[in-house]
Amino acid sequence: MTNVVIVGGQWGDEGKAKIIDLLSEKTDIVIRYQGGCNAGHTVVVDNRTYKFHLVPSGILYPGKTCIIGNGTVINPQVLTGEIENLEQKGIDTSNLIVSPSAHLTLPYHIALDELNEQSLGNSKIGTTKRGIGPTYADKINRTGIRIEDMYDEEVLNKKLDMILPQKNAMFEYFKRPCFTKEEIINFCLKYRDYLSPYIKDPAGILRKALLEKQKILFEGAQGTMLDVDHGTYPYVTSSNPVAASASIGSGIGFTYIDRVIGVFKAYVTRVGEGPFLTELKSEEGETLQQVGREFGTTTGRKRRCGWFDAVIARYSAMVNGLTGIALTKIDVFDGFDEIKICTAYKDRRNGQLYEHYPANLNLHEYFEPVYEALPGWKQDISGCRVFSELPAAARNFISRLEQVTGVNIEIVSVGPGREQTIICP
Repeated sequence: MTNVVIVGGQWGDEGKAKIIDLLSEKTDIVIRYQGGCNAGHTVVVDNRTYKFHLVPSGILYPGKTCIIGNGTVINPQVLTGEIENLEQKGIDTSNLIVSPSAHLTLPYHIALDELNEQSLGNSKIGTTKRGIGPTYADKINRTGIRIEDMYDEEVLNKKLDMILPQKNAMFEYFKRPCFTKEEIINFCLKYRDYLSPYIKDPAGILRKALLEKQKILFEGAQGTMLDVDHGTYPYVTSSNPVAASASIGSGIGFTYIDRVIGVFKAYVTRVGEGPFLTELKSEEGETLQQVGREFGTTTGRKRRCGWFDAVIARYSAMVNGLTGIALTKIDVFDGFDEIKICTAYKDRRNGQLYEHYPANLNLHEYFEPVYEALPGWKQDISGCRVFSELPAAARNFISRLEQVTGVNIEIVSVGPGREQTIICP
């Protein structure tokens, strides 16, 4: 039995979907365990691009059971559209299962998200405005509406009688349009029949899979540094992308998990606000952005780009208990003369070095990155399929990343295609 968690090691957008797609071939079940349609996972197969927001990336392999777990939050409109789009492309979605315990993102959540961001002004978080934060807030406040509530109108009515006055009081205060109970009920009714075949309690399926020692792949969204507990708070998402959340968001105990693979870009990107010590506001940063096509899958926003940060990587390795790393987008460096790695932070006030990530973000304004420079390889590596085919400088770069992170690099991606992957010896 090999049950594996795939987790983003940085601020999301590391290329998790490609790694999940790659490993799904030899997996029986793929579970998305947290987040909502703020995620944007892109997979390229046979020169065809697929973009996922809620459906697990493993759906591209026929016969794989794909589960959207209880730890996710689901906008039924987005999920319906995503399923329809996949079916139009000839992808069989009959093995998709949606947990009835997952919470619903409703129109008032999206309106609240937009209102919250606007009211924060210059202190905004930089959310995707997809209503994810307000949905999780309702879940924690025990005022959330779950998938199963769409199929019980009596329960749905009672919950809305309790919830809507609170929401509308906020909208009235800020002179925004309010929501009627009929409006929300009609929204749910519009999608519930279409989604009905997919709504199943996954507990029995997962118990059987564990007894039969089937292989389970846990798909995380966002990244470690966006974790609400362990990330750059408050510039974080509203859930726990870290590996430990795989158990909570799926209902499978952590003792069943065998491996945790962290996905890292060969550089770092970030969408939205918050600290980013190695960010490049220069021609090099612009080159990374353009060559790497660093635009948000969900928002379309340009991603902030910077050098690889080993301080963050070591922290991510500890928080997630990484057993291996999948390194993506190393091919973006093909035209670079020199590549840098941040190995520590230096406090400008007293010269103190930090090799481990300090959680107190108030300190970060005094930090500057300590860089180590490595030579580039100045050649196209997108056609390499085994480690030995990589130029010596690329192999040295990978080796150095292993040294500064303390984790073996097991997979190297040299392009967006499924076949553009090297399994390291």
